[in-house]
Order: sequence, then C-alpha cells, then structure tokens
Amino acid sequence: MGILDGRVAIITGGARGIGAAITSAFAAEGAAVVVNDFGGPADGTGSDEGPAKDVVDQVVAAGGSAVADTGDVADVATGERLVDTAVSQFGHLDIVVNVAGILRDRMIFSLPEKDWDEVIRVHLKGHYSTVRPAAAYWRNQRNTDGHYRLINFTSISGLEGSPGQANYAAAKMGIVGLTYSLAQGLARYGVTANAIAPGAATRLTATVPKDKQVSSGFADTEVDPVMSPANIAPLALYLASKRSDWLSGRVLSAMGYEIGLYQNPEIIRQVSATGPWDQEHLATTIEKAFRPAADGLPRSIFASQP
Repeated sequence: MGILDGRVAIITGGARGIGAAITSAFAAEGAAVVVNDFGGPADGTGSDEGPAKDVVDQVVAAGGSAVADTGDVADVATGERLVDTAVSQFGHLDIVVNVAGILRDRMIFSLPEKDWDEVIRVHLKGHYSTVRPAAAYWRNQRNTDGHYRLINFTSISGLEGSPGQANYAAAKMGIVGLTYSLAQGLARYGVTANAIAPGAATRLTATVPKDKQVSSGFADTEVDPVMSPANIAPLALYLASKRSDWLSGRVLSAMGYEIGLYQNPEIIRQVSATGPWDQEHLATTIEKAFRPAADGLPRSIFASQP
C-alpha cells in the first residue's frame, strides 16, 4: 500500500530535476501521474518531447500509471488540457504540483523587458494555468473531505532577495501570495495549498556561476549527493498525502536532509499618532521603535551591504 494509492496528480516540470524526482516518488507511492514538461533548456527558448516521454516510460516500466504532456504550461489551454487529461485517463484529479520554471538572470539595470516578461509568464502565469481549471473542477465536486492538494514552488531567491534575479524573485514571491490566497479561498472545497522553497543542484542552478553556486550551497550532486533533487520529493509527498490538511497556507523549505517552516508575514512593531504625521516626528518615532527590532533580524544571505 502506497500513501498515494488511488490518487491522481498533475506535475508540471515533471520530467527533469526536482519535478522528475517528485514524479518518481508519487508513482512509487501509488499515484497516477500526468507529467507535463516542455522539455526546453533552462532559459525556456526551445522544446523537446523526449524528457516527458522518457520519464513516463520509466514509470510505466516500473508498474505505475503515467501519461506525458509537452505543452507550454504558461498557455492556459495547456492547464485546461492537463486537468481534462487527468480526469479522462484516470477518472479524477486530486493533486497539482507546479514545479516548471526557467531562469534568465541579469542585474535589474541590464534586464531586457522580454526576459522579465517570460520569467513572470512561465512561473506565475504557469501556476495560474493549472490552478484555475483544477480549482474549478474541485469546486464542482462538492467534496469537502476530498483532501485536494495544490503544491506550488517558490524560491529562497524571492524570500531572501537574490540580487541578480529580479524577475525570478518577483515571480516566486508572487507565487507565495497566490498560495496564501488559494489556501484561504479554496479551503471550503476541501483544497489545501502550500509552497516549497527548494535547495538542490539542478540544470537551473547549473546556470549560476560556480562561485555563487558554492556560496549558496548548490554543489554538484556528483560531489555532494546531499544536494540531490531527490531530497525534495519526501516533503512534496507528505504535502500530497491526506494527513497534511493542518499545514495549509504555509511555506516550507527543503534542502538536503533539512526541512524548514517559514513564518507567515506579520507586523512585529507598530507606532501610531493622534493625527497626520509630522515628517520629523515620523522619522524619529520609527527609528526609535523599529530600528532595534530590524537590527535584531537575520539579514538575507544574499545581502552585500551592512
């Protein structure tokens, strides 16, 4: 008996890296899987049907159930087709895992508009593309005990602010906000929503300069298997299971053999006035009240200034 027996999942970006590890883990635990992967290079400039087909062949050869889709996940027609495929091929849909993504890194002053637009499109619209039809399907099921799952992928680049990834960081923080909204809005339909910030050596991190890979912990998996994408799959598997309802609306991290829980944003200090703020009064007040708290918080690992 697998923990996902009888469950049906869509996994975008499911043919390589973290997505492939999740596909294999889900199938091994009994899930039928719709594997979407455009198959392009890390910058999203091309496509290849081979990776999705290869992963599906591996799942089927091992006795599992899977079908491949090589559509562009940021095309809403692809998202609709994925949901339709899950239902027509396997009878229903229980889980959507949004892993697909690309990188086009530049400092903001050198970032072309097309690279901003495409990264936002693939990551953020790519999540919308699958979530909207899946949510509509689940709402129509009227099953508040369905244990339906949305598992999105954010990044430490957004949560802590990678300086050379303004487009990627913006998209990934947009996914956090989307996840919060989905957890609130879809709970009444038996749906939970979470986001994972992964740390693993993949073809995307391989595009990062070697010195930055080392400083960020993204060593080559051949040298350091702790950074294998396979280490992200157990958390995704837990979130997909029926026992994770209590965790909805939270962002988690997974890197190596460590899993973390992020604190949801909250106001930690607040000041008030009896009327409109005088500018000097505001400056003095917030410096006195906020600076001790701000100075006591850990700074981003990407920060280069004191």
